[in-house]
Amino acid sequence: MNDHGAPVLYAIVTGAPPARDVGKLVDLAQADGWDVCVIASPEGSRFIDADALEAKTGHPVRTRYKDPGTPDLFRPADGMIVAPITSNSLAKWAAGISDTLPLGLLVEAVGKRLPVVAVPSANAALRRFPAIANAVTNLSEWGVTVVTGEQHSPGGRSGALDEFPWSKAWSALLEHPWLHAAS
Repeated sequence: MNDHGAPVLYAIVTGAPPARDVGKLVDLAQADGWDVCVIASPEGSRFIDADALEAKTGHPVRTRYKDPGTPDLFRPADGMIVAPITSNSLAKWAAGISDTLPLGLLVEAVGKRLPVVAVPSANAALRRFPAIANAVTNLSEWGVTVVTGEQHSPGGRSGALDEFPWSKAWSALLEHPWLHAAS
């Protein structure tokens, strides 16, 4: 919760084109009274407008770990949505690799049993690769809600980016059993 009693969402993006529209997720969460903090992987930061997101959320967009001994800029998260998440980040997350701030937060979130929703953005061949398929299975077994489907794969139809399931991801977080257990 933030200082005003609002729950805190960490909206995490990695390096895929749908990251450009993470503001849609911010709008959904804010409409429901959530305080939103945006975190981007180094590659994810290439797709977003950090200044616009800072103006929208009132928080800086973080891309790196904080310096030792400095206070954290964000309140602890009540829930996290990582959308889009690349196959690279999915595999690293499931392996416990936390070489970026987003991955460190996600690895820790599973250990803390925080509600987390992941929306992969990968083509069909990547999704079928055994390590990626196993990552999705493992993360799901560890309590992560993974929103999957053809409609939000990169490439393909020209409107695919406009159809990225921001609303579905938000609904999945609100329905996450760990969110209700913490209430």
